[in-house]
Amino acid sequence: MTVITEELKARAEEIKNEANVCFKEKRFPAAIEKYTEAIEINSNVASYYTNRAFCHLKMESYGYAIADSNLALEIDPNFTKANYRRASANMALGNFKEALKDLRIVSKRAPSDKDAKSKFDECAKIVRRIEFEKAIEHNEQKRSVASSLDIDTIAVDASYNGPKINEETKKVDLPFVKSLVQHFKDQKKIHKKYAFMIVLAIREFMMEAPSLIDIKIPSDGKLTVCGDVHGQFYDFINIFETNGYPSEKHAYLFNGDFVDRGSFSVEVILTLFAYKCLYPNHLFLARGNHETDNMNKVYGFEGEVKAKFSEMMFNLFSETFNALPLSHVIENKIFVTHGGLFSRDNVTLDEIRKIDRISQGQPGSDGLMCELLWSDPQPELGRSASKRGVGIQFGPDVTKNFLETNDLEMIIRSHEVKEEGYVIEHDGKCVTVFSAPNYCDTVGNKGALINITPDLKKEYITFSAVPHPSVKPMQYASQFSGLLG
Repeated sequence: MTVITEELKARAEEIKNEANVCFKEKRFPAAIEKYTEAIEINSNVASYYTNRAFCHLKMESYGYAIADSNLALEIDPNFTKANYRRASANMALGNFKEALKDLRIVSKRAPSDKDAKSKFDECAKIVRRIEFEKAIEHNEQKRSVASSLDIDTIAVDASYNGPKINEETKKVDLPFVKSLVQHFKDQKKIHKKYAFMIVLAIREFMMEAPSLIDIKIPSDGKLTVCGDVHGQFYDFINIFETNGYPSEKHAYLFNGDFVDRGSFSVEVILTLFAYKCLYPNHLFLARGNHETDNMNKVYGFEGEVKAKFSEMMFNLFSETFNALPLSHVIENKIFVTHGGLFSRDNVTLDEIRKIDRISQGQPGSDGLMCELLWSDPQPELGRSASKRGVGIQFGPDVTKNFLETNDLEMIIRSHEVKEEGYVIEHDGKCVTVFSAPNYCDTVGNKGALINITPDLKKEYITFSAVPHPSVKPMQYASQFSGLLG
């Protein structure tokens, strides 16, 4: 056993203080390095682990945050902050029952802490609601929202002066979409009747689609691939204004995580769905890990939809998200999915194409669907446990095997913030693209997109955030979103 001298303890404290400065400056990777350095000198201080866990929470590495919280509790089982950090990570992952256990401990140890009590009560309410919903599903056939809606009975008041869909054709046309975009830019709300019509049309279309979609780039045009936009409507529209609006010569693929965190998620998703109605073969949408119920409960989309429309509207979005495709293949050579690859080799495109995503609904915590939405690349060979606590991390050899198995050239995925908006790794065979600049108004990153021509030449374009109305990120998130930093 290594003896920790007073001199070593003092040195570890110095480094911890340097880490704290990095944290305050929001340089979280640097802070993690410093906390790790302090731990390597003195591994017996529980707070070093919880401080590092807080950094991991900021970087959305929830699996690492749980691991550090566990290490802190091994050192000091009564270190309440470790329970709080672990609850935060489990909340972020939608593991509400696990989070509730730790929040119960926190509230018992600090009975006068009103904030801790309110977070415990809120989490308990969610757990009860989930159990109630499961009981209902078990005892009776669940009826879809889509089948219970009668659009024709929804009246539009004469005073409504927003965009309207033609009542006779019930078709979305270009003037409607242009009007919709301007309406949203002016911070106005579309009538619920037209919102329902758009979402229902997309649900019906997606229900018939396979889980993997093949894309042909317009012969005289291009395809733009975008990553996460996370409800940042004004940055999202800036993509169209600077790179070109969707058309039959300019296709777009948005690779998941359209909603949550940003507080204009409704505007983003309805605009995307409207363009999908207008150009069904030139606007493509893939499901991300945030097009799921657990994420939407925590990160704001559920609250936003209920505030702007209703619970019924959120339930319809949930059904529609379940029908979104999981992956795309561009010109038989470029595989595109939100997260990444798998815990086993030799997965084929046909396997992905046949995933019964609609029956499965939510992606769960393992299996192909989960890994497509949650996995991340790593520089090391092989596979390792996910830093997020869901999915896996896969190395360049795993990428190589998948590409060779399926006669592909490269992978494009999203799912991770990158300082310059994109990163090319795995010997040029794996690209991450992220399209939400200055993520959550705090990170300071650039956004990026990829323009691809029919001969598969790629142009990487980066862009900065644009001004938006003074509505903060996570405005509609649940009250325990503060747990997530």
